[in-house]
Amino acid sequence: MLADILKENNVNNQGVRFDPGARTALAFVTLRKDGEREFMFYRNPSADMLLKEEELDLDIIRKAKIFHYGSISLITEPCKLAHIAAARVAKDAGVLLSYDPNLRLPLWPSAESARNGILSIWDFADIIKISEEEISFLTEGEDPYDDAVVSKLFHPNLKLLLVTEGPDGCRYYSKKFNGRVSGLQVNQVDTTGAGDAFVAGILSQLASDISLLQDEGRLRKALKFANACGALTVMERGAIPALPTREAVNNALVNMVA
Repeated sequence: MLADILKENNVNNQGVRFDPGARTALAFVTLRKDGEREFMFYRNPSADMLLKEEELDLDIIRKAKIFHYGSISLITEPCKLAHIAAARVAKDAGVLLSYDPNLRLPLWPSAESARNGILSIWDFADIIKISEEEISFLTEGEDPYDDAVVSKLFHPNLKLLLVTEGPDGCRYYSKKFNGRVSGLQVNQVDTTGAGDAFVAGILSQLASDISLLQDEGRLRKALKFANACGALTVMERGAIPALPTREAVNNALVNMVA
């Protein structure tokens, strides 16, 4: 069903693998009154945890412009080895590596294992997107709004560090410049998928023109597009059904200027 949904949404699902002995993981999302969500997961084990290195389609990875990944696949073997192998193949092929830690503490054995696991591949990434809460977690309680704290997470090979701040937009840090791009004010219904929509927005812009990383003005414009992607997503319930089209995002940006 999910593989078909990807296809219906014009996502190439050629690399999807199926496991006859395990089922797809389930995530139950509970919404609070303010639209923020809490997660409960069922994986015992799930098919994604059992992905092996030899099951990777390396040609797909090498042909990619951007290789985007999270940290959940680092929790257990053999998926952890497969994840690291895929990232290395991408890096060797000159693919841009994008990392969203996507902290989900209930899935990890402990907070310490989550922190160590997330940071274990930190230096691999060219681009990292992180939330305020994740900064506090990784720095063990330091102020996520302090640039000096954020700079501790900026490794030498990193091209762009993005900090999402929900309705307030995002901050960006590179070796040459840093700043903040304001978000769109909307009626928040369900925040599920907002971070993923933001990442999809900025990566879609970079896939078209990677030179954005060197031009602050154009990068800010791309981040405003990404902020709009996240904002429109929280206006509807669900994850995939709430994701906006490029046309809807551009219309929202035009109306905002008007």
